[in-house]
Amino acid sequence: MLASAKLVGFILTTDYDRARAFYEGKLGFEVVETGPYALVVKAGPSTIRIVRVPAFTPARSTVLGWDVEDIAATAAWLRDRGVALEKYPFLQDPELGIWTSPSGARVAWFLDAGGNVLSISQPA
Repeated sequence: MLASAKLVGFILTTDYDRARAFYEGKLGFEVVETGPYALVVKAGPSTIRIVRVPAFTPARSTVLGWDVEDIAATAAWLRDRGVALEKYPFLQDPELGIWTSPSGARVAWFLDAGGNVLSISQPA
């Protein structure tokens, strides 16, 4: 039953305005709902509910990610929109922040306006 249902992602923020500027302005997602409980954006066929909380500590691991067809082009697009890609010391492509895993999959990470770790990946 759940295997065929659409997934809804949840992200925490302390600042709706900064979150909206990032998800709508930098990532290009459409805001479909604003309310006292969540700011909701459309991300492809899925939605992300950005929930305002008084305080939180962002996880240091990836909380949301997107599979992309061309990671280098997507990383360059993010960079050109003002999104800073993380520059971890183990990256094979430090310019674009892309890591190639032993399987051949490629991954890059970036932070949203609240410090949540997001990623883009290209399967092997």
